[in-house]
Amino acid sequence: MALRPIFTCNLKPHDSTPSPEMPPRLIQPRRRESVLMATVASILLAKETTFHTQTAHGFELKMAAPEQTLEEAESGVREHAQALLEVKDLIEAESWREAQKALRKRSSFLKQDIYTIIQAKPGNQRPQLRKLYSDLFNNVSRLDYAARDEDASGVWQCYENIVLALNDILSRI
Repeated sequence: MALRPIFTCNLKPHDSTPSPEMPPRLIQPRRRESVLMATVASILLAKETTFHTQTAHGFELKMAAPEQTLEEAESGVREHAQALLEVKDLIEAESWREAQKALRKRSSFLKQDIYTIIQAKPGNQRPQLRKLYSDLFNNVSRLDYAARDEDASGVWQCYENIVLALNDILSRI
């Protein structure tokens, strides 16, 4: 059982003697009134955003990546894949921080290229390509974490998985 405060309101200025003609009024917060007020406010806000298109469409929520044509993606995908594989030199030198930076930079270009190519493929080919895409970039993330932890065996395992995934995805696109 919830306790609710009870407030007393006198219509006259503070006086120690109660007025016989008007008893003090008890005011209790009402849940029904609160719900009604909230409902009216939400209806008014919904109406405002629905009928005023300037407000409703004030924000444009697009993907932050720059527009890329299919031809640009296809011409750059092999080059960006090769650049990603060149991280091997940094891994061999155990330059973990530099490997992480290069991996992040190079994988972002490749990710955009592959995504653009997958979107241009027919609908029945996309699910398998998305799975390969996911496997590839999950291994990129795992390699990044392994490099952060300076786990050489984990880094090499992820690198090998990246090579296999890249060969598989490039053969299909």
